[in-house]
Amino acid sequence: LKWYLNIFENRDLRSALINTIIVSISATIFSTIIATFAAIAVSRQKKTFRELILQGNNIPILSPDIVTAVAFLLFFIALAIEPNLGTMIMAHIAICTPYAFVTIYPKVRGLDPSIIEAAQDLGATPFKTLWKVIIPQLYGTILAGAAISFTISFDDYIISSLTSGGIQNISIYLYSLTRGISPSINALSTIIMLVIGIKIIYDLIKNKNNEGEEEEWKKSMHYYLH
Repeated sequence: LKWYLNIFENRDLRSALINTIIVSISATIFSTIIATFAAIAVSRQKKTFRELILQGNNIPILSPDIVTAVAFLLFFIALAIEPNLGTMIMAHIAICTPYAFVTIYPKVRGLDPSIIEAAQDLGATPFKTLWKVIIPQLYGTILAGAAISFTISFDDYIISSLTSGGIQNISIYLYSLTRGISPSINALSTIIMLVIGIKIIYDLIKNKNNEGEEEEWKKSMHYYLH
């Protein structure tokens, strides 16, 4: 088990892991919020404007990472901003938002507008309608968009390397190793896979329990109606 302890004893690896978590969580939160509000706003626009936004949203998704990375680097140089952890977070937010948007937008388009109108007729303010009516219906999709954003940010190397200003995340740390992958990295990978596996099992159990409760509710309603 010494290689698991070495994760916390290795200063460079520990620093890279902390930076990765900070950047990934920050990018996930901000990109998901931006994508959610953007999806709601775009869904209420005219068809021509919607199609224009959707086509524009696909540009960063289809563009090669090296092109996007160089564009960010030139952008920060033009503004005389020294690359640092903040610029890397900004770049990750920009690359994660389009993926979160394409995940959340179809669900927003499928919302029943009569429910929103009913909430407004009952006196709900726009913010209360958003928080009490719209967001609960998008909860699962928002989580899916956040998961995709976190994965993209956690795994990115090219954009991170050009916008970090020498600050290392896990990807940069791995590519900087000259003697190959150390056992500590294998231990870290095992921990990540274990966490993901536990999360998947938890979701499966939770979904089965929800299906069981729904089935019981249907049976009770059927019994009550008869």
